[in-house]
Amino acid sequence: MTNQHAFDLDTAHRFFAVECFNKAWDLLDNPACTQDKDEEMLRLGFASYWHWTQHPDCEPGNLSISYWQLSRIYAVLGQAENARRYGERCLEVSQGEGMLPFQLGYAYEALARAESVAGNASKVKEYLASARQVVERMTDEETRNQLLADLETIQ
Repeated sequence: MTNQHAFDLDTAHRFFAVECFNKAWDLLDNPACTQDKDEEMLRLGFASYWHWTQHPDCEPGNLSISYWQLSRIYAVLGQAENARRYGERCLEVSQGEGMLPFQLGYAYEALARAESVAGNASKVKEYLASARQVVERMTDEETRNQLLADLETIQ
């Protein structure tokens, strides 16, 4: 058996990373999910993450977005500990050199959402304040408004 493929493996990893991310996002946007759809959403989130890690051009920004999506999925599923775990990973990566403000802002958004699921109001307030400080440094108005809108959905 050989390891030769009839396709470019790097291109395939990038394709599936994006495809799985978008399919998971579609399920996140669907409020009428079933248990099977919830499990599919989680599998898609991890598949997207895995395919990014296999792509030779995987950068911290790709990981930040993958960790953010996994945190969001777990928050939607009501699993605060897992949402927090991936939110913390997102924050760690997003604080690195060369990261964009929106990545850091969304890391704080993920952690605020995770703490909301956990019922930890003081931590929610702390992370929302940190996210809003990042918003002040954002120059792209569309991204800034999107983050502000997402922050407003956190209880």
